[in-house]
Amino acid sequence: MKQNEPKISQNRQKKEEIVAGIVEKMEKAKALVFANYQGLTHKQIEDLKKRLKPADAEMSIAKNTLIKIALEKTNNKNAVELHEDALTQPTATLFAYSDIIAPLRELTKAIKEFGGTPTIKFGIFEKKTVSADEIVKLSMLPSKEVLIAQVLAGLQSPISGFHRALNWNLQTFVMTLKAIESKKSATSNQPLG
Repeated sequence: MKQNEPKISQNRQKKEEIVAGIVEKMEKAKALVFANYQGLTHKQIEDLKKRLKPADAEMSIAKNTLIKIALEKTNNKNAVELHEDALTQPTATLFAYSDIIAPLRELTKAIKEFGGTPTIKFGIFEKKTVSADEIVKLSMLPSKEVLIAQVLAGLQSPISGFHRALNWNLQTFVMTLKAIESKKSATSNQPLG
């Protein structure tokens, strides 16, 4: 180390590494949810982390000051300003990487199972701040696959209805022709006289 370089304490260096890790996760995530984890046991926190993995999400715990710094570095300064009071108690951050709804569903399910904890503070979806109520509403939406299936079924419904209508008309026409044919054959088989 050169004489003119300032000494960086190990503690500060560790904090900078934590902030860099949080910034990296924030930039990779499609959605962020901040929750107060106070009241959860270590086992419950680990259980929630395991449940989030299959949903391509993760949860990490860091000091509020480090979260604020990371938010500012990722151009989410307005979230810090809007929710300054929310970043005072212990905070866990949920990072949703691909599907946004599945991790939210797991989080709200855990909240019910754990008796109301953790409590959602706020979230950031595509650089927009959302409230805890909006996050709960979003968690009730069907998964992406179900929504796609519903849209496809809706698109297919008019086509299948049209097909049934055409098929019904053809069947009616064929039955009418058969009735005429059977009536003609019945009248032609009668004796003349």
